[in-house]
Amino acid sequence: MIIKKLLRFLFIGLVTVCFGACTGLGPTANLFKPSSPHDQYGQSLKEARLDHTALGNDWLAAGERALRDSLKITVPYRESGYFSATKAFAIGYRLDGQRGDRFLIQVETQGQKSTKVFIDVFSLEERNRTNLTAASKADTNILSWEPRKTQSYLIRIQPELLRSGSYTITVTREPALAFPVKGRDSRQISSYFGAVRDGGRRRHEGVDIFAPKGTPALASVDGIITGVGTNTLGGNVAFLADNERNIRLYYAHLDRWNVSNGQHVSVGDTVGFVGNTGNARTTGPHLHFGIYGFTDGATDPLPYIRLGRGPAKQALLTSSRLGDSVRVSAAKSVVRLAPHSDAPILGELPKSSALTIVGGTETWLRVELPNGLTGYVPSATIEAGNRALRRLVLSSSGNLLEAADTQSGTILSLPIGSAVDVLALTNTFQLVRNSDGKTGWLPLATASSRPINAATR
Repeated sequence: MIIKKLLRFLFIGLVTVCFGACTGLGPTANLFKPSSPHDQYGQSLKEARLDHTALGNDWLAAGERALRDSLKITVPYRESGYFSATKAFAIGYRLDGQRGDRFLIQVETQGQKSTKVFIDVFSLEERNRTNLTAASKADTNILSWEPRKTQSYLIRIQPELLRSGSYTITVTREPALAFPVKGRDSRQISSYFGAVRDGGRRRHEGVDIFAPKGTPALASVDGIITGVGTNTLGGNVAFLADNERNIRLYYAHLDRWNVSNGQHVSVGDTVGFVGNTGNARTTGPHLHFGIYGFTDGATDPLPYIRLGRGPAKQALLTSSRLGDSVRVSAAKSVVRLAPHSDAPILGELPKSSALTIVGGTETWLRVELPNGLTGYVPSATIEAGNRALRRLVLSSSGNLLEAADTQSGTILSLPIGSAVDVLALTNTFQLVRNSDGKTGWLPLATASSRPINAATR
């Protein structure tokens, strides 16, 4: 009790330090300059010497482990999960990001107390290196983020210490830029980037968006008009510089302009009007829309302006099932890296194998095995673990353990002749329940005995 009170006392001091650091007002922000609110919180743990406590050290280790043991998702996606005040928690989700995407990551928590959740995004580099790319602000559980490079990324979610609750993470994708033709969307694009032009002598360096002559061509970003003029291919053209993303937007075949060089424009302002000037005189009116990097050539504009993939529609797992002990009901089940049947297999489980539900959806459960492996299993292959598989009478005494590990803590000692119900199995342990309702683990060797009333349990 004294240790617990001391830990809470230190934690109150930690929260005070972290609040100043996370808002950039405290001394920590100036002296150490951590790269994200998560790092600031970790630094304040060390300053309060909580990294020398089991819980503080476990929190730091969980954050690092989530960068290695991440799970793969496809956007849009959502799932529910649970974290406990007694166990440090962090989880990593991998996804493929493309330049031109905008991802919205939102974590909603439900618990007795409000909970700060750190959202960090890392780029996955060669040799399993991770580089911090984006981080949520300290006072919000929402992060809007745009990849600057097409590659794989990892989202790490980690709540602060000493908080319990369930959560729902939602990840959706929208285009990074506004659509450049009024009243149209990416379904009106009829010619795409890379298409052959002039008998193969060149490639199309943009997309063509068809619309009636005179339809407003709109600014897709806030920026500066850097080039208004005429050329042979594009006819009446305009360039719009986006300094935030280091790109220039190219508007071609305009019937006429509505801007001048050096003009500042905002999203939705009219740059010009759709026409068919230049080499488009023999085609219908359309806007040729291109994107060029400040330091490189043309890039495909489609990812920047294509329709979003809509809201996440996965049916959420009810919060009452989070943390439940379950077992494999089918002849076998497989643990997968991602919540779909084509995902890589992490492990194969025989019938009656023990699992704990830590998150997921109604269709795919995110489970943790007794050995710590986490992944997804089809919910159709799982059943509740409260009904006994059989009853055993112990032929030798043994300790009822907190985990499937001989080094774990002992719940109580069971004398010879104790009757226990077997609830689930691993290769070397059995999850059992004694006559007083205490549940824990027994090594298979200790639990060996004759079964009784196996058919009626």
